[in-house]
Amino acid sequence: MPIKSRIRVVPHYPKKGVMFRDITTLLKDPIGFRITIHELVNRYVDARIDRVAGIEARGFIIGAALAFQLGVGFVPIRKKGKLPAETIGHDYQLEYGSDRIEMHVDAISKEDRILLVDDLIATGGTAEAAVHLIESMGGVVVECCFVIDLPDLGGHKRLEKLGKKVFALCEFSGD
Repeated sequence: MPIKSRIRVVPHYPKKGVMFRDITTLLKDPIGFRITIHELVNRYVDARIDRVAGIEARGFIIGAALAFQLGVGFVPIRKKGKLPAETIGHDYQLEYGSDRIEMHVDAISKEDRILLVDDLIATGGTAEAAVHLIESMGGVVVECCFVIDLPDLGGHKRLEKLGKKVFALCEFSGD
């Protein structure tokens, strides 16, 4: 069974009309989770990655498992105020307001090759902010990697317009 069949769809969450793609059903399935990480490891094993950066919160789960298997470090990218040491941040616009993501100032070094990971790419705002944050520290984003792409929301194309490679294991179109 492909991983797409292991992802739950939750209608009208977090608001009416949204079809939320929930990877917790994939994560609780030991075979599905293993297949997910195995496919990503196979893709990146020869890519000369220095660190995997995961976006809060589900990107931590996929990213940490992937970093472990690749034998590289993991960098958490979190919402404002969640990291304990000195941070650097990037502000970005949401549909109704703004937000900020941060990482520790010592998380990456100049020219580190970074794989950016999250569970899902929708509009791409948070991933774009993460790219800017990594690059502001001198890191090189090798690729932006997701379990799920929602292509109708444009995030994939948004990242490509920045000159970034984008990869997703599966996509859900049309809703």
